[in-house]
Amino acid sequence: MNNKGQNTLFFSIIVGVLIFLIGVIFVNFITPEVTNARNVDNLDCTNSSISDGTKLGCLVVDIAVPYYIITIISMAGGIITSRFLIGR
Repeated sequence: MNNKGQNTLFFSIIVGVLIFLIGVIFVNFITPEVTNARNVDNLDCTNSSISDGTKLGCLVVDIAVPYYIITIISMAGGIITSRFLIGR
């Protein structure tokens, strides 16, 4: 592998790690909003007699943080992996 290939591999690893770190930092901003949306004043997800639409809303709000984390890991891993597969 020539020097140019090693530089692009190093750059893609740095960009992948940067995207992962930025994503992890933004999780701290999303989590309180999810907690606030599930609150008694908003969706009232702890109540057992809520409508089906509200239950669906609670499920969508609950899946937001794990979906965001999986998306960030997939993006960072994809950038790094693409350099290994395509960059040669």
